Amino acid sequence: MASLGRGRKLGNLLLAPLPSETVVSGLLRPNNVTSVKLFDADAAVLDSLAGSGISVMVGIPNDMLALLNSSKAAAASWVHDNVTRYFPGGGVRIEYIAVGDEPFLLSHGNRFEPFIVGAVVNIQLALATAKLADRVKVVVPCSSDVYQSNSSLPSSAHFRSDLNRTMSLLLSFLSKHQSPFVLDIDPLLSLQQSANLSIDYFLFRSSGRHLTDGPIRYTNFFDSTVDSVVTSLTKAGFADMDIIIGRVGWPTDGSPNATSNTAQIFMLGLAAHLKSKIGTPLRPMRAIEQIYIFSLLDEDERDISEENYARHFGVFTVDGQAKYGVDLGQGTKKLANARDVDYLSPRWCVANDNKDLSNVSASALSACADADCTALSSGGSCSGIGWPVNVSYAFNSYYQQHDQDADSCDFDGLGLITTVDPSVGDCMFSIALRDSSSISLPGLPALLWSALASVLVFAW
Repeated sequence: MASLGRGRKLGNLLLAPLPSETVVSGLLRPNNVTSVKLFDADAAVLDSLAGSGISVMVGIPNDMLALLNSSKAAAASWVHDNVTRYFPGGGVRIEYIAVGDEPFLLSHGNRFEPFIVGAVVNIQLALATAKLADRVKVVVPCSSDVYQSNSSLPSSAHFRSDLNRTMSLLLSFLSKHQSPFVLDIDPLLSLQQSANLSIDYFLFRSSGRHLTDGPIRYTNFFDSTVDSVVTSLTKAGFADMDIIIGRVGWPTDGSPNATSNTAQIFMLGLAAHLKSKIGTPLRPMRAIEQIYIFSLLDEDERDISEENYARHFGVFTVDGQAKYGVDLGQGTKKLANARDVDYLSPRWCVANDNKDLSNVSASALSACADADCTALSSGGSCSGIGWPVNVSYAFNSYYQQHDQDADSCDFDGLGLITTVDPSVGDCMFSIALRDSSSISLPGLPALLWSALASVLVFAW
């Protein structure tokens, strides 16, 4: 049975993250998640996965690529510290090493591209030296802007010309070592950039406008994206290379069309499509074998310079509560939520109606510069609450981020601490989690979990 919970992407961008034992025993295991993707090799997180039977794709951050490219010794040291020590008796099933995180993004320019091939070669050499090359695959997650198409049709897609040499070397490496091409997909971003396609096309609804490419009619965005990569691989001389999805998901807040209901529709549509095993028009009856769902938990510190919804991809909220129903591996049962979550006291910070609030906007903007106010964005869950409730939301977000410190609710005397929940409809005023560093196992730092910006959800 196909499931949307075989994998999850784990990150490190939570202010007060759930302790690792809660994530592993309270979310991953009860929901039968069998694979996860980590953004980096956090030893404490990897240790928490020991003995769980969960397969891991462990990531190497982009800022390490230059060093790994220039130094075989650095690559050997990284593999020793983060991979070898878990074999054979370490108890962590490391399946992939993801070298870089979308290093070819257009927004990166050529900042990381010159170092990719050297880094993967040196990591592969280190694995071979450690006699792990037959057990761990080296991959490079690529964003969908790694290819381009003058007509926006899959048949005209090809890898970007500025990447010709690097991509040729990388694909030759992947082919030699029988490693898959890893594609990351952001369907909502693509929807926002597609003036001629309806949201139904992205949600696997057959009523949506179709994309006609010669004799082929594409009924959903997922197939057209995968086939764009298939075409690009074919033109590069690697027509048969396997493809896995390193990241796909739908956010639930921070933008129009970013809601829990829409995310559920997308996930259910994706699950049904993959369960059918029909493949894509260019690869019929050849289903993609691994898909990592982004992500397990919301990430309240993720960069929002490009998209306000970037912090809201979690299937679960930051406190481990399911936002919608989807099969992550648990089958027909409801998703298991995190239990015994340790919250701070039920207190909130709001704008004091008894004060002159005529100049309060500056304080609210200052709060949002530091705290997470993305729910107030146009189309967000709190975008319609009006003034001064939106000011209260900003104040409370800042207050909770600072662990309910009384001084963080001052705002030049315009803030007020209350024990009355100010939430309005779907706009929820949060209560911070107690800092997990105070409740984790002795000797372990606070563990930062995101959510399988890749959690292996579908595996056949």
